[in-house]
Amino acid sequence: MQLENASTTPGVIKETLPIAGLNINLFKSTDQDLTKHIVVLFFLHGRGGSADKVQWVPERLVKETQGRGKRELFVITLDQRNHGSRLIDPRANRGWSSNPAEHNPRHAVDQYAIFDGTAHDVFHLMNYLPAFLFPNDERKITEYGYSGISLGGHSTWLAVCNDPRLTIGIPIIGCPDYMSLMSSRARGAGLPVAPPYFPDAFVRSVLKGSPVTRPCDQGDASNPFWGKKIFVASGGEDPLVPWAASDAFVSKLQVGEHGRKEVFVQPGVGHTCTHEMVTRIVGFLVEVL
Repeated sequence: MQLENASTTPGVIKETLPIAGLNINLFKSTDQDLTKHIVVLFFLHGRGGSADKVQWVPERLVKETQGRGKRELFVITLDQRNHGSRLIDPRANRGWSSNPAEHNPRHAVDQYAIFDGTAHDVFHLMNYLPAFLFPNDERKITEYGYSGISLGGHSTWLAVCNDPRLTIGIPIIGCPDYMSLMSSRARGAGLPVAPPYFPDAFVRSVLKGSPVTRPCDQGDASNPFWGKKIFVASGGEDPLVPWAASDAFVSKLQVGEHGRKEVFVQPGVGHTCTHEMVTRIVGFLVEVL
C-alpha cells in the first residue's frame, strides 16, 4: 500500500510504504530537486505513543529545511515495537506503579527491549531502503540519521552508538545512561536495583551496548561518536528523564573537528518536545544538509 499527500502541511508529501516487512511513513518535500543527494532521518516516538502522534515534527523538519542545503532531507517514521499498529501487550508499555492494576514489574526490561528492538528495525531498514526507494539507482542516500522523543531518544543514543552508518543523532528528552536512569527511577518507586526488576543477564546486555561503557571521551576512531553530528535537546525541569542523568556523559562526549555537538537544555520545560526544540533542530539540520 502506498498513500501519497496524506500530510497536513502544505508542501510536504507523506507516503506510507511497506519496506522489508515494516510499514514506514516517508515525509519529503513536494518541491524536490532530483539532482540532489538525500539525507534520511529516522524519527521515533515515545512510550505509549505512535508514529501518527508525532507527525507534526517530521512535517516541520521537511518543510523548514527544504531548499536550504546542498542535500535534501527525507524523514521516516515507524511505530516502535509494541506500539501503534504493532501493539501486542499493553502492559509492557506501562511503568512501575503503586496501583496493582497499572504496575508492570518488568518495566526496565520491557522498555529497553522495545527501543533496542526498534533500533534493530532501523538497522534492517537501512540495508534495503535504497533498493526500495530507488530501484533504478536514480538517486543516492549519502547519510543516515536517527532521532526520537523520550523512548525514541533513548533509542537514538543506543542506535547511533552501535551502527557506524548512523552519523547524525538527535536525542530529544532521552538518556544515554539507561542503567543510571532506571536505577534512580526504581529507588524512587521503592524497588531494589536487583532481580526480578533488574535480572543479571539483562544488566549485562544493557551495559554491553551502552554509550557510557564505550570510550566516548577519546579523540580517535575507538570512540563510536567520533566524527558524528549530535544535537541533544532536553527539558531543564524534566522529572521523568532529568537532565542530571545525561549531563556528565554529554559533557565529556567528544566528536572531533569533523563532528558537531550541540546541546539545548530548555529552562522551565518538563518531559516534552517543544516547538523551540524543533526550531533549534531545524537550524542544526540546515547546517548538516
